[in-house]
Amino acid sequence: MAREIVSRTKKVCLFCKEKKVPTYTDSVALKRYLSDRGRIVPKLRSGVCSKHQRGVSREIKRARHLALLPFVVKI
Repeated sequence: MAREIVSRTKKVCLFCKEKKVPTYTDSVALKRYLSDRGRIVPKLRSGVCSKHQRGVSREIKRARHLALLPFVVKI
């Protein structure tokens, strides 16, 4: 069997590209990093670098405690 070569494009970190820092007040941007069930999306799926992934998860948790984002999404 021959292996298929799959070329994947590398995702560019949105925060590095725009030179921004994730903040808990920007709940619209943080919703992008939540799944449909309200869980934090992993780094490989979101395309954020390690440094900003830690910041995104920290800011999502802050926004949850301030009731800007839900802990659980009702289905």
